[in-house]
Amino acid sequence: MARANEAGASPDGFTPDYWDEACRHLIKRDRVMKKLIPQFAEARLQNKGDAFTTLARAIVGQQISVKAAQAVWLRFVGQLSEPNDKVLPAAVLTQTVEVLRSAGLSVRKVEYLQDLARHFEAGNVHPKQWASMDDEAIIEELVAIRGIGRWTAEMFLIFHLMRPNVLPLDDIGLIKGISDNYFSGEPVSRAEAREVGDAWAPYRSVATWYIWRSLDPLPVDY
Repeated sequence: MARANEAGASPDGFTPDYWDEACRHLIKRDRVMKKLIPQFAEARLQNKGDAFTTLARAIVGQQISVKAAQAVWLRFVGQLSEPNDKVLPAAVLTQTVEVLRSAGLSVRKVEYLQDLARHFEAGNVHPKQWASMDDEAIIEELVAIRGIGRWTAEMFLIFHLMRPNVLPLDDIGLIKGISDNYFSGEPVSRAEAREVGDAWAPYRSVATWYIWRSLDPLPVDY
């Protein structure tokens, strides 16, 4: 895979080098993937930002649509006057709640973003160690931050650290996509979704990404 650097990230703009092998594996093993992957052959998961920016974007995007999240994010970044769509923890901490809320953020999301910034500024997270940590250890560290639950931590593993085998069962889109593509739109239990996802191993992140594409062709960036 595209190896994490010292800061715990893959290089900006890089697609993980396991991607093509994962696609071949999934096409061979799974009837739905055999249909979906060729439909989005030009699209690829890409690392877009540093660790703090990725987590901040995930918080902004909680419980709202992709389109709405992008609009709020652009207003948020514009208020901070940050270059290259990246946000620094110090820039968040210098703004008032009122200024941050004017981007379209709820009071709670502002609190979450500020707590995230304080954790990074204080050195309470350890990006330099993430490359050598397993998925569950990273999730445990991240969920100690307010506003970051397992879903957000899993989005970070997929989009930033580009871990290949994450199955975010708390993701509504994944559950809906499994329902639509594997169960003809019938309701799907968590256990049924896990069974489908387990068949995608060791590339569950890649299959999840294509399930998302089946619902929204526009790739999500974090």
